[in-house]
Amino acid sequence: MNLAQNLKSKLHITSPVTGHLLLPIFLLTCCSIASAQTSATPTLRPDQIRADKGTPNDDTTPLTTIEEEMRAKRQIKFAEKEHRENMARANEIADLGKGLADAFKQKKQLDREDLKRLERLEKLTRKVRSEAGGEDCDTALEKPPADLESGVSRMGEVAVSLGDKVKDTPRQVISASVIDEANVLLQLIRVVRTMVH
Repeated sequence: MNLAQNLKSKLHITSPVTGHLLLPIFLLTCCSIASAQTSATPTLRPDQIRADKGTPNDDTTPLTTIEEEMRAKRQIKFAEKEHRENMARANEIADLGKGLADAFKQKKQLDREDLKRLERLEKLTRKVRSEAGGEDCDTALEKPPADLESGVSRMGEVAVSLGDKVKDTPRQVISASVIDEANVLLQLIRVVRTMVH
């Protein structure tokens, strides 16, 4: 009751009924002010805030984040680099095939240096086939070359054709014609190698 008497004396309330009514109102007002001050909005961590300022933890992931964008850019750069390297391989395949055919026409044989170029041609062709989505197959040539001259000549033609097909194929396409042409070239390389030895 000391609180009520102090309040009465400070507010100069003389009637006891008025004092008893004002005291609960005053206490309720103080309690509501105090509770309003303590129930602040929860503090959110940066990973809980979405780009559209929605509620935290909506069980939806943000559409894009800096990390995802950087990862996507890295993947695109890597794919473009792989494509450029594949184009360079295609150019080298065409050059090696044409060079081997020209060398055989001049010398009528394949020397040690030509056999090294033949190995390089095989390695590049395997890589191009792999990049195109192909793998080893054991199908025989439809019309195998009868002699070394026709084998080297046909190998040169197929190498140039493979190089052109790789160049014409977009980066994101798996080309069955590139795979088939690479398989034919690899079979021709095997035939030529057995004819030389």
